[in-house]
Amino acid sequence: LLVFLVGAALWAWSDPMKFVPYFLWILGGGFVLSLVTIFVKQAAPITAPLYALVEGVLIGCISFFFEKFYPGIVVQAVGLTFGTLFALLLAYQSKLIKVTQNFRLGVVAATGGIALYYLASLILSTFFKIQVPLIHESTPLGIGFSVFVVIIAALNLVLDFDFIEKGAETHAPKYMEWYAAFGLMVTLIWLYLEILRLLAKTRRR
Repeated sequence: LLVFLVGAALWAWSDPMKFVPYFLWILGGGFVLSLVTIFVKQAAPITAPLYALVEGVLIGCISFFFEKFYPGIVVQAVGLTFGTLFALLLAYQSKLIKVTQNFRLGVVAATGGIALYYLASLILSTFFKIQVPLIHESTPLGIGFSVFVVIIAALNLVLDFDFIEKGAETHAPKYMEWYAAFGLMVTLIWLYLEILRLLAKTRRR
């Protein structure tokens, strides 16, 4: 899945302007594929690779424009994303971080709160031209908000590790390998985009 994602991203990076007119369609396609994968897990061996390709195009276009305004930011974001992934995997395997019920509830609740905040921002800015504070601001509070979101996104990786480990222990069906990989990829994409946003805010400061 990562090979598909990176390959599509590099393809989009080479000529991002040809994808701009179809950006909303591509975004919608990725959303539909994610919903199908979530609610029809048996379809994950087919929908997960398609999702990786679609998201790769989006990531490639977004990364290109970030790099245009903030040279060097993409390499930093990629490095921080995979550095965070391997650091948390090491911490999880060494039992420095344990997934308790309270830990899981806290991360899920925080993730849900962030999702609702982003959704409210999207609705208010699209239909009422109202800008919700913190998300795009490069003020200390705006940067602090982005740091918080990055931390929550990173902690979702730990939940992904736990989900994969539990699935292996209980001998989950073969298609769940694709579903688990899909979940991990979704988290990595979210983490990468939030790190990009955070780095852009610090550059503007």
